[in-house]
Amino acid sequence: MTFSLEERMSQIAWRQDSVAGVPLNRYVGYVGPVEVGSVQYDGSNRFWVWASPLQEDAWGYGPTEGAAKTAMELWLRSWLDNFRPFLKPET
Repeated sequence: MTFSLEERMSQIAWRQDSVAGVPLNRYVGYVGPVEVGSVQYDGSNRFWVWASPLQEDAWGYGPTEGAAKTAMELWLRSWLDNFRPFLKPET
């Protein structure tokens, strides 16, 4: 099995979603056991939409699956950066 550059650099583990064993054009992203986002194909508009359950108005889109996954990860990194002061150990 080979992985693309973006898959090797990503901290998000993407799993393809399915219904009754039928794979969907939808992927759910996890960091450890935490669901951080999803990417799914919008056939009527012909682009990939990403969204995050971590913030209700966090969403975007990309022309390809990879672009949407990358945009999701970029958003997640910038969103998590807001919490950096809380996560630093006190000295």
